[in-house]
Amino acid sequence: MPRFEAFRGLRYAPAAAPLERLIAPPYDVVDADERARLTARSPYNSIRLELPAADPGRGLDRYRAAAALLGSWRAAGVLVPDPNPSLYVYKMGFLDDAGGARSTTGVIGALGLEPFGGAVVPHEQTMAAPGRDRLDLLRACEVNFSPIWGLSLASGLSVACAAASARAGEHLVAVDDESTTHEMWRVDDENAIRAIADLVAPAAVVIADGHHRHETATRYRAECVARGVGPSGCGFVMAYVAELAPDELSVQAIHRLVTGLPDGFDLLGALGGQFRLERASDDPAALAVEMVARGAPALVLAAGSWLLFPTARSVAIDELDSRRVDEALGRLPHHRTDYQHGGARAVDTVRDGRAQAAVLVRPVTIDELAATVRAGVRMPPKSTYFHPKPRTGFVFRALA
Repeated sequence: MPRFEAFRGLRYAPAAAPLERLIAPPYDVVDADERARLTARSPYNSIRLELPAADPGRGLDRYRAAAALLGSWRAAGVLVPDPNPSLYVYKMGFLDDAGGARSTTGVIGALGLEPFGGAVVPHEQTMAAPGRDRLDLLRACEVNFSPIWGLSLASGLSVACAAASARAGEHLVAVDDESTTHEMWRVDDENAIRAIADLVAPAAVVIADGHHRHETATRYRAECVARGVGPSGCGFVMAYVAELAPDELSVQAIHRLVTGLPDGFDLLGALGGQFRLERASDDPAALAVEMVARGAPALVLAAGSWLLFPTARSVAIDELDSRRVDEALGRLPHHRTDYQHGGARAVDTVRDGRAQAAVLVRPVTIDELAATVRAGVRMPPKSTYFHPKPRTGFVFRALA
């Protein structure tokens, strides 16, 4: 049974700045240009902590600089702890690709750290480098700056969150750069907290986003246990938990960008042994429609676009585009694979010469996600992009 508890959030004082100037996207989707835009909005923008920069003048690396900045903000009253342990109902309102109004409602709390496979279940494999970075930041600051995203297999959570928010006394609203409306309600009523925790407890929580941060938190807890000392809250990680239901979730694809192949390499020929290639539209929007209608991923080169139909079929759990594509890319000569959500962006990367090829994959469906979880199988890294994403800066969680 997953442990899910209230905590005393560490939040911006109202005088710090309008909330729109303080929030930031998750660290792993922020490039250097966007980080510069975010830091320019406010000296207190949360990206300065979540994706820190070194301070050469003070001889501080990225992680010690973040810790020093965090300490100065707390001392100055920029960040203040809430008076009582609370859960934080969090809602994201957005428009889907068809222009329809959608929303995702969940709750931010402290999720107990459990070995994967029991109360907490992963759905993707992870890569080593991001985990090392997050561990160094956690060691230095001992604060969860952004929540991992968990999906509850129990039903009724969305209704309970709506009921709790209707009775909450504090309500925050901010609109991000993608026109998504983010709302948060602080819930400190003990009965409401118990009702939500009781709903989460009976079923496993699937990690939708934040595998690296969960693994990082687990490693940090082990370090604390080994040395016999550590912050009291190191057995938990801040988590946004929403219901695993199609009407609550929007899953987009993460596409593959290929660079570094030898000059003149015949990529079409190389993939021809594993896929039947069929010429497709060069328009990104039309290509996305073809991919879904024909049931195939796509290859985009400067010379054009092709649908990729596997020449061999396997069991259903292995039919994911990401698994097929990653296996095929793994057979190519030495190259680099990068990741990009947004098909039009991936196509533009090829057309402007920043990548030799893009392999576009179809979004994973909620049914496919649930099937992999029940089968105990992890999808390849970067198989899912849950959209929109909770913004960093609404609430932090100090481990002490």
